[in-house]
Amino acid sequence: MPDLRLDHIGIQVRDLLRTAEAFERLFGYRRVTDPVVSTRHGVRGVFLEKADSIALELITPVTPGPHAYGLHHLGFMAPDLESTLVELGVAGAHMLSPPQPGEMFDDELIAFVRAAGINVELITTDRRRARIL
Repeated sequence: MPDLRLDHIGIQVRDLLRTAEAFERLFGYRRVTDPVVSTRHGVRGVFLEKADSIALELITPVTPGPHAYGLHHLGFMAPDLESTLVELGVAGAHMLSPPQPGEMFDDELIAFVRAAGINVELITTDRRRARIL
């Protein structure tokens, strides 16, 4: 199996900034990026971080309509995206979105697969676009 490291948890929410403020107030997270629109995936998102804890990516759809809210994906750091996709495919994961530049990750390649009943985002960098200084 590929050497993957859990980087973040993606949560789809109705109100991006209001939810970010609640996580800051209730759980001690802090917003580390300004909102970024991912045109390829139709969402707007921000990252939250907390010392000694896993990062959170809050996303909200940019188009109206019925949407599922709650856990959206687990984001794993993949040292080699292409070989990871091959290995996961052999193990039974299904491709949802092939490698393409991820606007929330400084346009480094990302991909989505469905594995073990969960959406999994594979990323190649820990850089976040629009980082708050």
